[in-house]
Amino acid sequence: MSDTSLLTTPLDSLHRSLGAKMVPFAGYAMPVQYPLGVLGEHLHTRKAAGLFDVSHMGQALLEGENVAALFEALVPGDIQGLGQGRTRYSVFTNDQGGILDDLMISKLSDNQLFLVVNAACKDADFAHIQAKLGGKAKLSILADRALLALQGPQAASVMAKLAPGAENQKFMSIADYPVAGIACRVTRSGYTGEDGYEISVDAASAEKLAQALLAEEGVAPIGLGARDSLRLEAGLCLYGSDIDTNTTPVEAGLSWVIGKRRREQGGFPGAEIILAQLNAGAPRLRVGIKPDGRAPARAHTEITDVDGTPLGEITSGGFGPSADGPVAMGYVPRGFAVPGMPVKLMVRGKALDAHVALLPFVPHSYYKG
Repeated sequence: MSDTSLLTTPLDSLHRSLGAKMVPFAGYAMPVQYPLGVLGEHLHTRKAAGLFDVSHMGQALLEGENVAALFEALVPGDIQGLGQGRTRYSVFTNDQGGILDDLMISKLSDNQLFLVVNAACKDADFAHIQAKLGGKAKLSILADRALLALQGPQAASVMAKLAPGAENQKFMSIADYPVAGIACRVTRSGYTGEDGYEISVDAASAEKLAQALLAEEGVAPIGLGARDSLRLEAGLCLYGSDIDTNTTPVEAGLSWVIGKRRREQGGFPGAEIILAQLNAGAPRLRVGIKPDGRAPARAHTEITDVDGTPLGEITSGGFGPSADGPVAMGYVPRGFAVPGMPVKLMVRGKALDAHVALLPFVPHSYYKG
């Protein structure tokens, strides 16, 4: 795809002025790294605060009477039980129990949900919602909004300066308030394993907001490279790699997204298959994989048992700067999903020693207040 055919986010000029290396991602020109480099950006986020441009993701409002109940026809999460001002991670499933996408759902009111979906899937997701709920609820795609993520242990202190009181916002909650004097919709969430915020803002004000955040001590711009290594260390799935239409939530280790009432009542796509796996166990499971040496195992690396019998493949892998070594995730048969289980990884024709490891590789540091 040529650079001229790529979409851009409202922060494109800012990225370039900061010396970002731009790459195509989900149809957009996105920063993969800045002069600090992927390793430096990763470690900076873990110790201070990193600012990510995630404006390529899809934002939308879904409005209608009993909209939470309606939305439960698309996801296995308990959306009716979601309190006002609260946010929940969930997945769209298909009739085979596979995952169409993962998303964040926030309840603004009894008749209004705020949705954030993945960039590569957003057109298909919005079409899916329209096809299933179009006659019963109104979907408004918020194409004029940018989305910034401020992540890291200093994120709360930075926000406290620009939006006093934000430091007390609950984890997985959403609220509208000004940040640096700019109207924003703020969720205390993120996808790095660190405490942080995702800030939805009018596109016209996005650069001003980003500049205000970057002006604070401890905040650095972070690209897609470090975003990927951060979420991998945190054991978080990347759609299209670790989860897809051939993966059920149970196989993916996401059974926790299926609420108790939904387990009892079903009523979501693929419920029969998913609930059967919850009861009897899935044939394969997503696990952490830790190479015993220093060589990283990338996506699609074959996993075998110690005798060379194929078990599955790596879905995400690379070097974990905070874990100080290579880390990976992949799928193995249920009987092999045991921490410490020895396996082999076929890297460039060589069988390298590895073992199944507990996820996450780096403990989560979400706000507990």
